[in-house]
Amino acid sequence: MRSIRVETSSATILLTEAPEPKVKDRQTGEIAKDALSGEALVKLGVVFIDAGESSLIQVTVPESGITEGLTLGAPVSLVGLVARPWESVFNGQQRHGIAFRAAAVAPGTFPAQASGAAA
Repeated sequence: MRSIRVETSSATILLTEAPEPKVKDRQTGEIAKDALSGEALVKLGVVFIDAGESSLIQVTVPESGITEGLTLGAPVSLVGLVARPWESVFNGQQRHGIAFRAAAVAPGTFPAQASGAAA
């Protein structure tokens, strides 16, 4: 399916769950790998705040894309964030959602306040 680029320049993104290995098979503990590079994948949780709305999302990142200095509750930058719709059938039930993937995650900053905003 098609990947959709997610614009993050005006968003505040806060780290809510520390990066941990993404498990492909819970029974065996097998770690998920990137289909092209074979690199191990990690997942992390963030709250994405933009235009007065917020969403809690899980983001998958290659292991090499995790930058030192990430702190829970602090702003982060998601480099190359894309969203990909998915659907599958599990135990006879159709499921669907949106998977988020970034090339890297690094410590970020809060976006500058709009001019005229109260301090």
